[in-house]
Amino acid sequence: MAVTLPTEKTKPTLDLSAKTILAYGPPKVGKSTLASRFPGALFLECEPGLGELEVYKIPTFTWPDFLAACKLVAAGDHPFKTVVVDTVDNAFKFCSDHICAQQGIQYEGDLDHGKGWAFVKNEWHRVLTKLASLPLGLILISHAQDKTIKTRTDEYVKTQPSLPDRARGVVLGLVDMILFCDTVTRKGKDGSAVIERVIRTKPNPAYEAGDRTGRLPETLPLDFEAFEKAFHGPSHGKESQ
Repeated sequence: MAVTLPTEKTKPTLDLSAKTILAYGPPKVGKSTLASRFPGALFLECEPGLGELEVYKIPTFTWPDFLAACKLVAAGDHPFKTVVVDTVDNAFKFCSDHICAQQGIQYEGDLDHGKGWAFVKNEWHRVLTKLASLPLGLILISHAQDKTIKTRTDEYVKTQPSLPDRARGVVLGLVDMILFCDTVTRKGKDGSAVIERVIRTKPNPAYEAGDRTGRLPETLPLDFEAFEKAFHGPSHGKESQ
């Protein structure tokens, strides 16, 4: 393909099936259910847990199976518009296990000079970048973990995706949105506790979140219709991730 200089600026797209999204949160909060409602969703199933949902899925419980599924998706000639990796945590583990087996080692750190880490990260970056560059939406689902953050003057706990740092860095650099799927407890009319499921979209010291599009409010219900309505509504200002 010949490389030429552009003649006009690109315009932001309001097509959800063109976005790359990381959705993470505690178990059973509704991450997979949310993803299943996106246009033309196809799940790359990396761990059990989709049994209660009616979805299109490809079981991918090894890295070669995951690569084969990605190749099928990239070939086109299908009706799917959104690829859902559920979970990206397990997908990375498959990647690491596969590369370690190729190198004849048990752990990434078994090779000198950090070569094992580099081999795994390069493969992870290669595949995720290619998947994100397809003309399809991409949703990466992750579990949540609490991590103690230490600074020179403070120490605090932050909720973030449960990917290892080397894998999370690649993912966070690719996504347009980081959605923290959470719960809040409110007092009902009769005084009893009512648990509501929400999506948090803006950066916060207590959790990882971000919205590169600037179209989402800070908090909204964990519901696809509410998410879609908010995304196509008035902009809420650009936010850095």
